[in-house]
Amino acid sequence: VILNDLTLPEREIIKVEGKGSKQRLVPISSRAIRELELYFPDRNEGLIKPGYEDFVFISRFEKISRIMVFHIIKELAEQTGLKKTISPHTFRHSFATHLLEGGANLRAIQCMLGHESIGTTEIYTTLTAADYGRKFWNITLEIDIKIREMRFF
Repeated sequence: VILNDLTLPEREIIKVEGKGSKQRLVPISSRAIRELELYFPDRNEGLIKPGYEDFVFISRFEKISRIMVFHIIKELAEQTGLKKTISPHTFRHSFATHLLEGGANLRAIQCMLGHESIGTTEIYTTLTAADYGRKFWNITLEIDIKIREMRFF
């Protein structure tokens, strides 16, 4: 995410670039906005390599890679004692499922996920609310607690 794509708190939608440089608009919650506002002072204290100043998430003074995100999630899951394999895709899958369960239009979900085919998005219609909702919120709560304890970002 680039700072220009994220204007807080005026926006509730951010522009995200995904695989193949596909750009899409994704909603951002008020809680996520508050967390980012808490993160920015710490982020801005360190030295940032020239050319990386516009990236929201940085690690070792440059933009954070998708591999680094995977490792952070894996490490936090292990620290919380979760036995199930968790990846960024787990959150993406849960995001889509919750949107669908909340009544979001399947076409809108397709656009947010960047799926070429509506058929790929339709996979989420077969998931149950109780199963994915419970897993997602338990995982989110455990990881949020660990991040706050570690001051990871």
